Amino acid sequence: MPQPITENTLFYGDNLDILREYIPDESVDLIYLDPPFNSNRSYNILFKDESGKESEAQLTAFEDTWHWNEAAERTFNELVTEAPVQVQRMIGAFRQFLGQSQMMAYLVMMAARLVELHRVLKPTGSLYLHCDPTASHYLKIVLDTIFDPRNFRSEIIWKRSSAHNDSRSRYGDVTDTILFYAKTERATWHQPFVPLDPKHVDAKYTMTDGDGRRYTTRDLRSPNPRPNLTYEYKGYKPHPNGWSISREKMAEYDRQGRLWFPKDPSGRIRLKIYLDETRGLPLQNLWEDISPINSMAQERLGYPTQKPLALLERIINASSNPGDVVLDPFAGCGTTVAAAQKLGRRWIGIDITHLSIALLKYRFQAMFPDIKFVVRGEPEDVGAARQLAHDDRYQFQWWALSLIRAKPLGGQEGSKTGKKGADKGIDGVITFVDEKGKPKQALVQVKSGKVSSKDIRDLVGTVGREDAAIGVFITLEEPTSEMRKEAVSAGFYHSPVWNQDYPRIQILTIQELLHGADVKMPRLAAITFKQAEKADDPSHSQGSFDLSA
Repeated sequence: MPQPITENTLFYGDNLDILREYIPDESVDLIYLDPPFNSNRSYNILFKDESGKESEAQLTAFEDTWHWNEAAERTFNELVTEAPVQVQRMIGAFRQFLGQSQMMAYLVMMAARLVELHRVLKPTGSLYLHCDPTASHYLKIVLDTIFDPRNFRSEIIWKRSSAHNDSRSRYGDVTDTILFYAKTERATWHQPFVPLDPKHVDAKYTMTDGDGRRYTTRDLRSPNPRPNLTYEYKGYKPHPNGWSISREKMAEYDRQGRLWFPKDPSGRIRLKIYLDETRGLPLQNLWEDISPINSMAQERLGYPTQKPLALLERIINASSNPGDVVLDPFAGCGTTVAAAQKLGRRWIGIDITHLSIALLKYRFQAMFPDIKFVVRGEPEDVGAARQLAHDDRYQFQWWALSLIRAKPLGGQEGSKTGKKGADKGIDGVITFVDEKGKPKQALVQVKSGKVSSKDIRDLVGTVGREDAAIGVFITLEEPTSEMRKEAVSAGFYHSPVWNQDYPRIQILTIQELLHGADVKMPRLAAITFKQAEKADDPSHSQGSFDLSA
């Protein structure tokens, strides 16, 4: 049985393992997930059987691609032997239909995680799954099977982009789907409202009281026959179905001046609806009023699948209360947990890349300067760092770069593959402003294996070739004395703004970085990552909490 989590926490690792090991039953109030899926690739490739050479040749590594491999087969076998019976039948039927395709691999991996997410939700909890048309129809079947079709609440359509000009043989795809499910009928719900359209206001709110308050009216007739509510009031007869309210309620509205009496006695009494008391229109399932993150958006951080804060704030406000626990098992750049923090909720974020964990930390530090949270899964000593380097050298590289807030190069942000391009000897970069606003760069190399003085000479050459100000060499192994001599002989970078010299080539070991060492440079002017805006109310820095409560 997982032990209770008592602090806002970021987890690095596979969310299936994290959920099983750390998150107790019925401990989470709201789940939002935006699982990765590459719908931009050829749709047909997703349905090719991956057992043949032809399909293997066509499938290239990409961060949002799932493959039928040993892990997928193992998870499938686990589902058909250990999952609830209805899940066993569903996933077995899918395999008969889809075979060993990428789509099948995706659905197997998602089904296993959704079973765990259902387990950790409280009876009053809800889940929102963000997806696109590529797999939304399959995911809805998976969710119906796990959550029960009766707990389906809405299929929300969010307009995420404007019209495309590249739609040659189909209609332009400008929307995402958000599937909303409740755990039970007792799920938390606060009806969202949207402002009334000015044209609607002008057309409907045409009357005013003596004090100038604008209002419209609605009828007070019952939709169905109600003999017990069939009565006259001040000479006005009811509709044949009767009134929708009791005589006592009618008299109360009359005392409050909320009844509209027609001049014609044969007419019927109506109820006044004041404009200044109207909350707006109840939100429907078509969301066109929240703009996507465009290239000029203030909150844009450069993460490829970043969602707007307003989208997550709407979901969190509708389906949770202050102090509730919000979970995002595919945290990405952290929009969900940032919105949860801003709205006074407690949170758990999980991601499988150290790059995402780094972006999350930077975002929180910018938005909530006094925030306190825990990161689990990052190396805390050299031994753990060595193990990470052995398991996945790209994850090690991203983690090492995050220790000095360097932006990774040679791979896309958010990528799981770590597939490296021609980096010209550069693994990361820190950009800073110096010399009358002119941007300067500190180039970073990361090494997890054997190192020598040749590595430092190569870095000196790279810094010169790229006209950079500083070169930083991060090493897991201890540098030799010859390496340090080569670094010292490279001289200094002089900052005209700070009137200070900084070593042009700097060697930092993982051991030193874990004990607080940092790059010597004009740090106050560093602009490595686009910084998130400070939250309007940073006081919501929740303290500890108990997930078993």
